[in-house]
Amino acid sequence: DRYQNIKDEINFIQNGSLKVEYNQKARILVLKDGELEKQGKIGVITAGTSDIPVAEEARVVAEEAGCEVLTSYDVGVAGIHRLFSKIRWMLEEGVKTIIVVAGMEGALPSVVAGLVDVPVIGVPTSVGYGVGEGGFAALNAMLQSCAPGIAVVNIDNGFGAAVFAATVVKQTITD
Repeated sequence: DRYQNIKDEINFIQNGSLKVEYNQKARILVLKDGELEKQGKIGVITAGTSDIPVAEEARVVAEEAGCEVLTSYDVGVAGIHRLFSKIRWMLEEGVKTIIVVAGMEGALPSVVAGLVDVPVIGVPTSVGYGVGEGGFAALNAMLQSCAPGIAVVNIDNGFGAAVFAATVVKQTITD
């Protein structure tokens, strides 16, 4: 495996002084020299299983930014009954923002933003077919949302969503 070879080479070069982690779903390689103290909580939700790689990218980046991340995947509008208990759980656990990753028609961020009182970050994915146009249908739906408290990043931009979410969460921390 190409990534395992890279990991082995980095470990050899660093002589074991850095911990190397590769998240295959997120397609992210992380070099660590210690653990960060977790401050603040972020929720990450996906509409479907095909959205998980982008959500995992957001999760890994948010954790590396020092946030605790709670996840719930495959809770989209096609099975919306699965969503409500997950949102309740995240809010009870004290998340300060929720990243919502969705392809296809991109409806889930609007639904979540209409149900919660914390900022929602919509991440359209390129998942879909036909008129989905590689994520543009989801992007446009999220941008056109009338639900309050929603921000939208670009297609497949889990990194940007995580950085924005961590920035928001860090503003809520008092010393």
